[in-house]
Amino acid sequence: MKPSVKTVDFLVIGGGVAGLRAAIELAAKGSVLVLTKDKPTESSTGYAQGGIAVALSDEDEVSIHYEDTIKAGDGLCREDAVKILVEEGPPLILELISWGAEFDKEGSKLSFTMEGAHSRKRILHSRGDATGKEIERALINKVRSFPSIAKFDFAFTLDLIMDNNKCVGATVLRGDSVINIFAKAVILATGGAGQIFSRTTNPMIATGDGIAIAYRAGALISDAEFMQFHPTTLYFPAAPPFLLSEAMRGEGAVLKNIHGKRFMPEYHEMSELAPRDAVTRAILSEMVQTNSRHVYLDLTHLDKEFIKKRFPLIYATCLQYNIDITEDLIPVSPAAHYIMGGVYTNLDGETSIKGLFAAGEVASTGVHGANRLASNSLLEGLVYGARTGKQAARYVDEEKIGLAEIKSYPTGLTDKEPSMSALDIEKTRSTLRQVMWNKVGIIRCEESLSIAKKWLGKKHFIIETPFQNRRGFELKNMLTVAQLITDSALFRKGSVGAHFRSDHKGRGDNWQKHTACKKDQPVTWMD
Repeated sequence: MKPSVKTVDFLVIGGGVAGLRAAIELAAKGSVLVLTKDKPTESSTGYAQGGIAVALSDEDEVSIHYEDTIKAGDGLCREDAVKILVEEGPPLILELISWGAEFDKEGSKLSFTMEGAHSRKRILHSRGDATGKEIERALINKVRSFPSIAKFDFAFTLDLIMDNNKCVGATVLRGDSVINIFAKAVILATGGAGQIFSRTTNPMIATGDGIAIAYRAGALISDAEFMQFHPTTLYFPAAPPFLLSEAMRGEGAVLKNIHGKRFMPEYHEMSELAPRDAVTRAILSEMVQTNSRHVYLDLTHLDKEFIKKRFPLIYATCLQYNIDITEDLIPVSPAAHYIMGGVYTNLDGETSIKGLFAAGEVASTGVHGANRLASNSLLEGLVYGARTGKQAARYVDEEKIGLAEIKSYPTGLTDKEPSMSALDIEKTRSTLRQVMWNKVGIIRCEESLSIAKKWLGKKHFIIETPFQNRRGFELKNMLTVAQLITDSALFRKGSVGAHFRSDHKGRGDNWQKHTACKKDQPVTWMD
């Protein structure tokens, strides 16, 4: 399949908060093309319910937000990255408001709520539980105001284009067409990888594409073992694992086992407001002890009208499954939610590959450590999206980067009869998600991880297989990221944050170091 060719100054792969904010920063510096894998509003940003954490209330301070983030990260946050997050966040939120973002208010003042592991009410929210959608709306509108920014929707990135160890663009599948897009700088903002687990809060598009294509190009991947599992997603046979925001517990919801007994005070001094990893393991423990598939989230003691107003989306969604959250206990269980590791970057979004930058969930800045503090992800997208956009522009300007010489590059697509049928792809994908959930999930050990590694080894040939469509390439990416997570989890023989080893409950040797993965090299510790 012969690709067509397009050239731009800046290519942004991903249309969530990080990608859009980076594009806005680049708008005055040249032509910008933003690729979204699906429709423009389909990103993890739009699914973020709870809110965005920022130290803007009268009772809060940047230093307190910093301490809470460091504490939640369980000793593995990069302190300079956290400092940037909490200090640069407030002005960027105020800028977002000036662009038309509307957050809930109490009278004339912004309304803040509490979430787990926060010591102050600092979570801004919009229309109760639709914060991500509101931030996305404001950013998309801002992007549309710049004639220099173009968007390609339903554009799936197959691979990065490399020239002399430098990233010079990407090969993209759009409909039945393949396009080689050449750019002076490329920014990855592709989001997470939750779809490699059978239970996840992530949208269908979150198949780890950015991490996989960066890894194939030779980029350094860091802290892949740290996958955060959200404690409370709706557990109902006919329902997907719909996220039940941590803000519900912030407003007073409690967790009970199937016998109606509240249990969190027995597990953690902060009870329901403990860090996510602690709440998740407590729920799992109760499920095992009571031989059940779920526990309950209980809001029935709270004012009915307050609940409806505060959580309108959650209220309406649960009603579809005949659950009235003002009257009924809500069955919940954990699900894969957010990957703390990813493509290693410095504080300005630069990866280990020249010309390639990364921001948002796909990146590993070290800001989340071993366990992300609730509602810091949207803030990270804003702060590091802006920083990465600035640095990409500086790189092009200072290095006097021109467009690469246009050559012929392999696309990884095949015109021949594919070696895997569509049914084989779907079966492998389904089995992969079950293997990862059961063997590389909330609680891990040498035996379970080794079983997963063996299964992944048998499927490694798929990573080298050319495909005809997006679904096949997604499977290739999912297997790649699953291997990175599994290998890193085997390598870290200790329990830190979201990575819990039942056979190594202590922190282990070198626990304060970050893991590093590079193509064709074994996992090691970062220098």
